[in-house]
Amino acid sequence: MLDVRRMQVLRAVITSGSITAAARNLGYTPSAISQQLSALEREAGTELLERVGRGVRPTPAGALLSQHAETLSTELARAEAALAELKEGRTGRVSIRYFATAGASLVPPAIAAVRREHPGVHLDLKLVEPDDPMTDVEAGKADVAITVFPRKTPPGKGVELMHLLDDPYRAVLPKAHPLARKRVLDLTEFAEEPWVGVDGLPGICRDILDSACASAGFAPNVVVESEDYQTAQGFVAAGIGVGLIPELGLGALHPGVVVRRIRNPEPVRAIHAAVASRAAGHPAVRTLLDAMRAATAKVA
Repeated sequence: MLDVRRMQVLRAVITSGSITAAARNLGYTPSAISQQLSALEREAGTELLERVGRGVRPTPAGALLSQHAETLSTELARAEAALAELKEGRTGRVSIRYFATAGASLVPPAIAAVRREHPGVHLDLKLVEPDDPMTDVEAGKADVAITVFPRKTPPGKGVELMHLLDDPYRAVLPKAHPLARKRVLDLTEFAEEPWVGVDGLPGICRDILDSACASAGFAPNVVVESEDYQTAQGFVAAGIGVGLIPELGLGALHPGVVVRRIRNPEPVRAIHAAVASRAAGHPAVRTLLDAMRAATAKVA
């Protein structure tokens, strides 16, 4: 295989007209240049230069390799420039996975910040629900995921976690419900109530609620399931049952419900950014995470 650096030396000798001049321009000794040329001729299997007086001129093979050396030099310069653009965060691709309630409050301002500061970076956004968005980061399919803790299994290797905020669950009751008169409710007060389920499929959020209820000594009596928090509010307003909805999921409150704090225990989902270690140093990713931190400060 031809050595690219030796091809560059050949090109320098041809353009300068002599080995001595090329050595002076490149900062080498004439002997070192001659050694490089000899090695390149062995690789090429043919003579590349011929002497003319005190100088040299290329053979047809030498002229051919010199032309290709010029092309390679141009492409290498382009590659170095492109790499610098990527390292400085002016180009590249960042893939982000999130769940719906995070998408509504945390992701949009972060995306706006990245587009403003890194307009050349392509953003790949995908809503992942009810599955866990972090699995795409663990599988190398995404750079950043917004995910929920606590969870049964720790993140895989190559994943870094950044805590964004704690999102407590709130009790949602019909306005006319007797418990609506209280400002704070013990979770045990829901033990005998019919429930509107909001996390029907197995997953982290359902585990959080089940664990909290178990700590309070009961299992919720779910009479209707809803995967949509706004629809769940409608069921509650209709008097079908009570429910627990995370604060980020409350959105626009239904006029027929009231929201109250829960204690003993207070279920909380801790929202984190899961970041692929390989992408953590990318300037656009850092901007994304900084903007998410700022967004969580406003939410809190």
